[in-house]
Amino acid sequence: MKKAIITGVTGQDGSHMVDYLLANTDIDIIAGVRRLSVKNHENIKHLKDNSRFRLIDLDITDQSNVDRIIAEEKPDYFINFAANSFVGVSWDMPENHMNTNCMAVLYQLEAIRKHCPDCHYYNAGSSEEFGDVVTAPQDETHPLRPRSPYGASKAAARHLVKVWRDSYNLYAIQGWLFNHEGTRRGEEFLTRKVTKGVARIVKEIRGGETPVPLELGNLEAKRDWSDAEDFVHGIWLMLNQDLESPKEYVLASGETYTIREFVESAFGFAGFNPDECYWEGEGSHSKYYHCDKLLVKINPKYYRPAEVNLLLGDPSRAEQEMGWKRKTDFYGLVKKMVDNDIKL
Repeated sequence: MKKAIITGVTGQDGSHMVDYLLANTDIDIIAGVRRLSVKNHENIKHLKDNSRFRLIDLDITDQSNVDRIIAEEKPDYFINFAANSFVGVSWDMPENHMNTNCMAVLYQLEAIRKHCPDCHYYNAGSSEEFGDVVTAPQDETHPLRPRSPYGASKAAARHLVKVWRDSYNLYAIQGWLFNHEGTRRGEEFLTRKVTKGVARIVKEIRGGETPVPLELGNLEAKRDWSDAEDFVHGIWLMLNQDLESPKEYVLASGETYTIREFVESAFGFAGFNPDECYWEGEGSHSKYYHCDKLLVKINPKYYRPAEVNLLLGDPSRAEQEMGWKRKTDFYGLVKKMVDNDIKL
């Protein structure tokens, strides 16, 4: 029986990857989680009695821990989703991001090289590596021009993956995943902050209260949003290429929408008539109303020191060479998230 070590399983991507593999393969899952005083296992609570799913303590920033686990388990696959992935915080914790997102990858690659060199390794990359983009859409040939400590840490990890792949003939890849969201997205991320805020405002209005407006930053940044559940299939295809030297691919929708459009769509799916909603002011003075009720206002503290204004991925190579295709479009994603948060 083959087995896969997956890190970051309590997060969005890791938990979806576990669900996908349990449903579509016969691989046993070893789920690495960092020991915490308060467990955050909401996304994997449905797996606790699954005989093919096993939790272990694994801190990816502890080199000896990583080396021991890989030496003992000798996995057929190692899928690394564990990361400090909140871009906004990366300016406050740059060293943490570099240790978690880059040095941890070095520990994993070295342990695989020593103990199980036939293991197929995947590290989660990010569109933030492209950063200050020079062409649109961005494909696999676009230069790495990160604009945040987070983006820099992912770009550095990509170089390490390539060096270990080329130097030791490892099956080691790092895909570029453009923004991918869903019902398991952490509440600190923009899209989930919006949909949870919309759900809260709906509840307040239904209860006869004056709604507390949602506070956001830059509304004009453009992002390429997809459903996280569509991406795990693409990652699995990347991990199982029948090639002597595996390729790295962009996973994206090929469409871009502003944060303003995400907000408008979210309120629309929550039942706010678009004809009765309107914006007032510009820039940091922008406000969004439904009739006389203030729904959204800008708080300058949410602006980033260096903004990535446009991210638009070109998934054509993944579609043509691997046969990957997303299933959920932008509006389907927003509706899914809003419906979920209103239900919660």
